[in-house]
Amino acid sequence: MHKKYLDKLNPDGVIFISIDDNEVENLRKICDEIFAEYNYRNALLVRRRIKSLNSQFASNGLWSLNVGFEYILIYAKSDLFLMTALRYKKENSSKKGRWDVFWSNADRPTMRYDILGFTPETGQWRNSKEKAYIAISNYQTYVEEYSDKMTIEEYAEKYGITEFVRRIPNGTGKNGGVQHWVAPSDTALRTNNWTDIEVSQIGKEIQLPFDNPKSKQLIAELIRLCGCKNDIILDFFSGSATTAHAVMQLNAEDGGKRKFIMVQLPEVCAENSEAYKAGYKNICEIGKERIRRAGKKIKEENPLTTQDLDIGFRVLKCDSSNMEDVYFTPKEYMDKQQSLFVDNIKKDRSDEDLLFDAMLKLDTPLSSKIEKISIAGKTVYNVAQGHLIACFDKNVTDEVITAIAKEMPSYFVMRDSSQADDSVAINFEQIFNTYSPQTVRRVL
Repeated sequence: MHKKYLDKLNPDGVIFISIDDNEVENLRKICDEIFAEYNYRNALLVRRRIKSLNSQFASNGLWSLNVGFEYILIYAKSDLFLMTALRYKKENSSKKGRWDVFWSNADRPTMRYDILGFTPETGQWRNSKEKAYIAISNYQTYVEEYSDKMTIEEYAEKYGITEFVRRIPNGTGKNGGVQHWVAPSDTALRTNNWTDIEVSQIGKEIQLPFDNPKSKQLIAELIRLCGCKNDIILDFFSGSATTAHAVMQLNAEDGGKRKFIMVQLPEVCAENSEAYKAGYKNICEIGKERIRRAGKKIKEENPLTTQDLDIGFRVLKCDSSNMEDVYFTPKEYMDKQQSLFVDNIKKDRSDEDLLFDAMLKLDTPLSSKIEKISIAGKTVYNVAQGHLIACFDKNVTDEVITAIAKEMPSYFVMRDSSQADDSVAINFEQIFNTYSPQTVRRVL
């Protein structure tokens, strides 16, 4: 990953690392050294798929128990970053609300005031005086006008009012019998116990041959935890591209504009594996196919809300420089040999190779829109609506240079060998100085 693009990731730099029970202590030490111990936030527990590896030895006793969960370590490089408060679905939740004490043992004298004839001597009320008095009025209205017609749960649901405060007659103690109503809920605030989610994907939503794909639900929940809707989600070990799938799914659900970067070595699939038999030579091919299928499936399932959903992606591979290696000065070559180096770009490099190299060097996002247009018969690339214009064709004339300069791009890139003749090389700078002096020009 190019450092310029790492620097452009979420400024809070939230990092998630998944490990099992046997690795947690050592990896925590490593992560503390890499990301700094003071940037550590939490360790989440996530359920691991239960395997019956020990069942054959159970009758004789076990040396150790199967690992039933994994850890996810969370680091954030900014103290300003706050995780989103997530909720999860409770099992067997009650449909009835409950009354709880309105008093707290925190000691803030400014939060001690009279409620229905009682003022606490220690501690504090849970809410400000203004909010408490509104809640008292809400409850009085319910009791006087609606309590004989409906339950307080029905009243809260019908009118959307959930703040109620009352005092038990002759209440005593530190809180004087003052209570607030807690509405029924089928969800609860998440803690670091995420064992309702399994690390591996149980049902393969996209039918592809890949062992132990990560749970899309887990990845999506981690992205929600960041609270990001327009950030870049980076996965250094993308595997079957579960993270890309989760990003597209979330964008479809909440209208987010998240982007993803998936990094994966082209690990070769074993010849006896199902993936190899299905035609996938390496893991990257599986990931690419999943992104295609997932994007298509999301759009097909939500045609009305995903019309503008971006499911496109680009595949980039690391390679050596586009430029020829030169180990000697020109005087060390015979005249007839110097003609071999008229073009300083490697012969096997395409225009796209040169374009993306230029985008990296000129700080242009690799996800930028690229338009391929024709000017005077030459192929010209317009990147990010004129931010960068490039032409790598041969025999580029003054006419082409002039047309490009009139577009007033921020950057212009071309091959040194592209210029049709010496006059183009001479006029090149003057043409841009006339029509677009602010354009930064690069000749490869």
